Amino acid sequence: MLKKYDVIAVVGASKNPEKEAYTVPAYMKEHGYMIIPVNPTADEILGEKAYKSLMDLPPDLATRVDIVDVFRPSEELPQVAQQVIEMRKTYGRPFAFWAQLGLENEAAKKMLSQSKIPYVMNACLRVVHKLL
Repeated sequence: MLKKYDVIAVVGASKNPEKEAYTVPAYMKEHGYMIIPVNPTADEILGEKAYKSLMDLPPDLATRVDIVDVFRPSEELPQVAQQVIEMRKTYGRPFAFWAQLGLENEAAKKMLSQSKIPYVMNACLRVVHKLL
């Protein structure tokens, strides 16, 4: 998945350089991935404009998102999954949903499976990328 896709929307991206929600997207950006931060309290993260939600992405960006990477509590995953499903219906993208290490939700898995959207849960993008 990470070899095939290179545009990642990061839901819950952080402005705090000490948090994984900052360091993981920073690592991915350093390795050539385009990062689109999604955080309702930030204007900019990692030098990129931040958006309040996935639904606030302008069409020219929404049509480029390959993976939605999530740094939000597990109980919020169904809400994010629903946004991903809506994006997919509207734009034909994203191609995959990724919930970071420690995050998992059965309802979100079911929603994504029913919508035929591949997903990864409880895995760190950076760790997986380093294994490539």
